[in-house]
Amino acid sequence: MALIADLPRNEEGIATALDLLRQRLGAGRVETGQALREQHGHTTTWIRTQPPDAVIFPASTGEVQDIVRICATHRVPIVPFGTGTSLEGHVNAPAGGISLDLGAMNRILAVHPEDMDAVIEPGVTRKALNTHLRDTGLFFPVDPGADASLAGMAATRASGTNAVRYGTMKDNVLSLKAVLPSGEVVTTGARARKSSAGYDLTRLIVGSEGTLGIITELTLKLQGIPEAVSAATCSFASVAAACDAVIATIQYGVPVARIELLDALQVKAVNAYSKLSLPETPLLLLEFHGSEAGVAEQAEAFGGIAAEFGGTGFAFTTREEERNRLWQARHDAYWASLALRPGAKGISTDVCVPVSRLADCVTAAQEKTREMGFVAPVVGHVGDGNFHVLLLIDMEDPGEVARAERFVGWLNELAISMEGTCTGEHGIGQGKAPYLEAELGPAAMEVMAAIKRGIDPLNIFNPGKLRLPV
Repeated sequence: MALIADLPRNEEGIATALDLLRQRLGAGRVETGQALREQHGHTTTWIRTQPPDAVIFPASTGEVQDIVRICATHRVPIVPFGTGTSLEGHVNAPAGGISLDLGAMNRILAVHPEDMDAVIEPGVTRKALNTHLRDTGLFFPVDPGADASLAGMAATRASGTNAVRYGTMKDNVLSLKAVLPSGEVVTTGARARKSSAGYDLTRLIVGSEGTLGIITELTLKLQGIPEAVSAATCSFASVAAACDAVIATIQYGVPVARIELLDALQVKAVNAYSKLSLPETPLLLLEFHGSEAGVAEQAEAFGGIAAEFGGTGFAFTTREEERNRLWQARHDAYWASLALRPGAKGISTDVCVPVSRLADCVTAAQEKTREMGFVAPVVGHVGDGNFHVLLLIDMEDPGEVARAERFVGWLNELAISMEGTCTGEHGIGQGKAPYLEAELGPAAMEVMAAIKRGIDPLNIFNPGKLRLPV
């Protein structure tokens, strides 16, 4: 995992394509500075950076088509780039080629409040969209923590803290436009909320990690901003007790919007970083959406459930500044954790299991990290069985890196054995590629490979990702 192989390079094709792209776009738009290339091959995990040969910032779907056609003619790889916040090496360029940075395509094309949808370009970030929407009474609910581009979130089928109520990106993309490896544009659907027309091409592109098409427009489902929002915290004696409270909450049908787990080590980190004073024991952080009466009723229902599992210190608030402080601390958990071992690199991995197996999986993961001697806080979107382990690693110690790789492999295999998945939201990219076949089986891998060969026979779109047998 930490050592990702380079793929064969088409040196002549890359050189020819770069010359043609300079002629087509202007020499100044084909950027080859080392720092910029390194940034666009940068990955926020431990996977070795594999920079592209050039970075291009297209301004329109037409320019994307032109770039793709030139690259296809000369068999040059193209790696789509949003904001670079992915965690599994998605933006690396193992065969070199072009990084296509879509950040300049950042217009909000239309908002239809009466239909509760918006049409956007790929470079729009979730925070920018929600800032634009705030006077409409609507918001876009998928929140992975980072201010990622919405096309990048669609490409990786992102999830986040609100998924337990509002779903993931696959549930919130109504349709999209994408440039195919041929240079043609495909429109996958309309603005209608449902359709029985043909194959579900929207969900074929959503989650394909840039291997099938480059998204140039998205139509997104919006939600009404709730009348009232309350946040709650509750501490537990053990992670198992907290997970059992989550399972009961979901089974009893309490409509929580967010339900996050922080283990004792993670609480200690966020207390220090965000200047909070939460009890340093396993913690559930929740949010309820609805009417004034509804959120109070939901909070009280959860409080009763939590008490059955030994929950203590249950408290909830509707004050916006207090809610924002708690959720900002949750979003800053990665940076907070780095202070637990100064100088270490944070290696985040995620798995997702059926909610009924959540307590078993989290507890086993904690025991394994202790057995292997890691400092490794746990945090998770546990309402849907998804959690993250952050290993704090000395990357200059080969033995420690090797142990970390073994742990990540062990955790992926454990989740799969529990009828779960090796990734609930990070995606496959390069880092999770060794576990995809173990999860889905060779027949499913061949179906995906057949789709890849049919759409991208030259294998120029984000090659080396998903490890498909092309």
